[in-house]
Amino acid sequence: MVKTSTVVLMCGVAGSGKTSYAKALEAEGYVRLSVDEEMWRQDRELASRFGTPEYFDFTVVVERQLRIRIVELMAEGRDIVVDLSFWSRQRREEYKELVTAHGAAWQLVYLEVPRDELLRRLELRRLHAGPNSAPVGPAYLDKFITGFEVPSGEGETVIRP
Repeated sequence: MVKTSTVVLMCGVAGSGKTSYAKALEAEGYVRLSVDEEMWRQDRELASRFGTPEYFDFTVVVERQLRIRIVELMAEGRDIVVDLSFWSRQRREEYKELVTAHGAAWQLVYLEVPRDELLRRLELRRLHAGPNSAPVGPAYLDKFITGFEVPSGEGETVIRP
Protein backbone atom coordinates (compact mmCIF):
# COMPACT_ATOMS: atom_id res chain seq x y z
CA MET A 1 0.00 0.00 0.00
CA VAL A 2 1.31 3.44 -0.99
CA LYS A 3 1.51 5.95 1.86
CA THR A 4 -0.47 9.17 1.69
CA SER A 5 1.64 12.11 0.57
CA THR A 6 1.91 15.42 2.34
CA VAL A 7 2.38 18.43 0.08
CA VAL A 8 3.72 21.56 1.76
CA LEU A 9 2.89 24.76 -0.10
CA MET A 10 5.40 27.48 0.78
CA CYS A 11 3.89 30.95 0.76
CA GLY A 12 5.57 34.33 1.10
CA VAL A 13 7.07 37.25 -0.76
CA ALA A 14 10.57 37.27 -2.21
CA GLY A 15 13.18 37.00 0.53
CA SER A 16 10.83 35.57 3.16
CA GLY A 17 12.80 32.33 3.52
CA LYS A 18 10.70 29.92 1.48
CA THR A 19 13.68 28.22 -0.13
CA SER A 20 15.57 27.86 3.16
CA TYR A 21 12.50 26.34 4.82
CA ALA A 22 11.91 24.07 1.82
CA LYS A 23 15.53 22.90 1.86
CA ALA A 24 15.17 21.96 5.53
CA LEU A 25 12.16 19.80 4.63
CA GLU A 26 14.13 18.33 1.75
CA ALA A 27 16.80 17.26 4.25
CA GLU A 28 14.02 15.38 6.09
CA GLY A 29 13.11 13.46 2.92
CA TYR A 30 10.63 15.71 1.12
CA VAL A 31 11.02 16.18 -2.62
CA ARG A 32 11.57 19.90 -3.16
CA LEU A 33 10.14 21.44 -6.32
CA SER A 34 11.18 24.98 -7.23
CA VAL A 35 9.98 26.88 -10.29
CA ASP A 36 13.00 29.20 -10.10
CA GLU A 37 15.49 26.34 -9.97
CA GLU A 38 13.75 24.38 -12.72
CA MET A 39 13.74 27.46 -14.95
CA TRP A 40 17.46 27.90 -14.29
CA ARG A 41 18.10 24.24 -15.12
CA GLN A 42 16.19 24.44 -18.41
CA ASP A 43 17.37 27.82 -19.73
CA ARG A 44 19.68 30.01 -17.63
CA GLU A 45 19.64 32.86 -20.11
CA LEU A 46 15.86 33.09 -20.17
CA ALA A 47 15.63 32.49 -16.41
CA SER A 48 17.94 35.47 -15.85
CA ARG A 49 15.54 37.90 -17.60
CA PHE A 50 13.59 38.50 -14.39
CA GLY A 51 10.66 40.89 -14.77
CA THR A 52 10.31 40.59 -18.56
CA PRO A 53 7.25 39.24 -20.37
CA GLU A 54 9.22 36.25 -21.72
CA TYR A 55 10.39 35.44 -18.18
CA PHE A 56 6.81 35.34 -16.92
CA ASP A 57 5.69 33.22 -19.91
CA PHE A 58 8.50 30.79 -19.07
CA THR A 59 7.34 30.57 -15.44
CA VAL A 60 3.89 29.49 -16.64
CA VAL A 61 5.37 26.68 -18.75
CA VAL A 62 7.65 25.46 -15.97
CA GLU A 63 4.93 25.62 -13.35
CA ARG A 64 2.71 23.40 -15.53
CA GLN A 65 5.57 20.89 -15.71
CA LEU A 66 5.97 20.94 -11.94
CA ARG A 67 2.25 20.36 -11.41
CA ILE A 68 2.57 17.19 -13.49
CA ARG A 69 5.55 16.17 -11.37
CA ILE A 70 3.56 16.78 -8.18
CA VAL A 71 0.87 14.38 -9.38
CA GLU A 72 3.50 11.75 -10.23
CA LEU A 73 5.14 12.10 -6.83
CA MET A 74 1.81 11.90 -4.99
CA ALA A 75 1.06 8.67 -6.88
CA GLU A 76 4.34 7.31 -5.49
CA GLY A 77 3.38 8.35 -1.96
CA ARG A 78 6.21 10.87 -1.71
CA ASP A 79 6.14 13.94 0.51
CA ILE A 80 6.65 17.16 -1.44
CA VAL A 81 7.46 20.78 -0.70
CA VAL A 82 6.54 23.32 -3.38
CA ASP A 83 8.85 26.33 -3.30
CA LEU A 84 6.66 29.00 -4.92
CA SER A 85 5.37 32.34 -3.64
CA PHE A 86 1.67 31.39 -3.85
CA TRP A 87 0.91 35.11 -3.85
CA SER A 88 -2.79 34.71 -4.66
CA ARG A 89 -5.51 32.91 -2.77
CA GLN A 90 -6.81 31.53 -6.09
CA ARG A 91 -3.47 29.84 -6.84
CA ARG A 92 -3.31 28.41 -3.32
CA GLU A 93 -6.82 27.01 -3.69
CA GLU A 94 -5.97 25.46 -7.07
CA TYR A 95 -3.04 23.61 -5.57
CA LYS A 96 -4.98 22.53 -2.50
CA GLU A 97 -7.71 21.13 -4.77
CA LEU A 98 -5.09 19.32 -6.88
CA VAL A 99 -3.55 17.74 -3.79
CA THR A 100 -6.90 16.77 -2.27
CA ALA A 101 -8.15 15.33 -5.58
CA HIS A 102 -5.20 12.92 -5.52
CA GLY A 103 -5.86 11.76 -1.96
CA ALA A 104 -2.94 13.62 -0.42
CA ALA A 105 -2.80 16.09 2.46
CA TRP A 106 -1.67 19.69 2.09
CA GLN A 107 -0.06 22.14 4.47
CA LEU A 108 0.11 25.85 3.74
CA VAL A 109 3.14 27.50 5.36
CA TYR A 110 3.16 31.30 5.25
CA LEU A 111 6.40 33.09 6.11
CA GLU A 112 5.63 36.59 7.36
CA VAL A 113 8.70 38.83 7.34
CA PRO A 114 8.90 42.64 7.80
CA ARG A 115 9.80 44.69 4.72
CA ASP A 116 13.14 45.91 6.13
CA GLU A 117 14.26 42.34 6.75
CA LEU A 118 13.09 41.30 3.28
CA LEU A 119 15.21 44.07 1.73
CA ARG A 120 18.25 43.03 3.78
CA ARG A 121 17.88 39.40 2.72
CA LEU A 122 17.29 40.28 -0.94
CA GLU A 123 20.41 42.43 -1.03
CA LEU A 124 22.48 39.55 0.38
CA ARG A 125 20.92 37.10 -2.03
CA ARG A 126 21.89 39.23 -5.04
CA LEU A 127 25.57 38.67 -4.20
CA HIS A 128 25.33 35.03 -5.27
CA ALA A 129 24.49 34.34 -8.91
CA GLY A 130 22.03 31.53 -9.41
CA PRO A 131 18.40 30.56 -9.71
CA ASN A 132 17.42 32.17 -6.41
CA SER A 133 19.16 35.52 -6.90
CA ALA A 134 16.58 37.46 -8.91
CA PRO A 135 17.29 41.21 -8.72
CA VAL A 136 14.37 42.26 -6.55
CA GLY A 137 14.94 45.86 -5.45
CA PRO A 138 12.81 48.07 -3.18
CA ALA A 139 10.40 49.22 -5.91
CA TYR A 140 9.72 45.70 -7.18
CA LEU A 141 9.41 44.36 -3.64
CA ASP A 142 6.82 47.05 -2.84
CA LYS A 143 4.88 46.06 -5.96
CA PHE A 144 5.03 42.42 -4.88
CA ILE A 145 3.92 43.24 -1.32
CA THR A 146 1.02 45.36 -2.62
CA GLY A 147 -0.25 42.54 -4.85
CA PHE A 148 0.37 39.77 -2.33
CA GLU A 149 -2.79 38.27 -0.83
CA VAL A 150 -1.86 37.33 2.73
CA PRO A 151 -3.44 34.01 3.69
CA SER A 152 -6.12 34.31 6.35
CA GLY A 153 -8.49 31.54 7.36
CA GLU A 154 -7.03 29.15 4.77
CA GLY A 155 -5.65 26.59 7.18
CA GLU A 156 -2.25 28.24 7.05
CA THR A 157 0.60 27.94 9.52
CA VAL A 158 2.22 31.35 9.99
CA ILE A 159 5.94 31.55 10.72
CA ARG A 160 7.55 34.81 11.78
CA PRO A 161 11.29 35.41 12.24
